[in-house]
Amino acid sequence: MEIFNLRQLNELEIKKQNQIKISKRLPASENLNYSEDINRAWENIEENIKTSTKQSLGRCKQHKPWFEEECSRILDNKKMQAKMQWLKDLNQSNVGNPKM
Repeated sequence: MEIFNLRQLNELEIKKQNQIKISKRLPASENLNYSEDINRAWENIEENIKTSTKQSLGRCKQHKPWFEEECSRILDNKKMQAKMQWLKDLNQSNVGNPKM
């Protein structure tokens, strides 16, 4: 799966260039007979958009999955520890202040 640098679409000029490139490629898709093979027609349109977008925006740098998994696991553990500490503190404060 390709990931494109979509942040560049915030720049108006790059956004316009991307739209122009896509619109130039789509007329080639109009020559397909959609009733014969709609899946092939959709693949053609999708490929034209991906190619144009790759040329205009470029691809994003791929992240290292092992790093994301490890960081996510550590972050989940920290959140759980903080929640447990918060509940412990809450229980201790309720013990000293009985409800009326």
